[in-house]
Amino acid sequence: MNDIHHITRMAVLLAGLAAAFLAFGAASPAAFARPAPQSVESGVPAHVHTVVTGGMPGWQIALIAVGTALLAAVLAVLLDRARAARRPSTAPTT
Repeated sequence: MNDIHHITRMAVLLAGLAAAFLAFGAASPAAFARPAPQSVESGVPAHVHTVVTGGMPGWQIALIAVGTALLAAVLAVLLDRARAARRPSTAPTT
């Protein structure tokens, strides 16, 4: 196996790990939040303050989407070329 195959495998491995890290890291902290404890003395629920008041601007979301699409396209081309290089070529019969 030559060096290109080693580099390709390492690139695919790193891309997979990066995608998994981003997928698990992108989960919102609010998704794991628990409700505030109830006030036992008065029977009135405790007052909850909003921690996050803003969201991500639309241009950042679009930039992330475009970057992800470009990365997926590059990885798809590299994977296709790697598979094509491993396929045995046959001579045409005429």
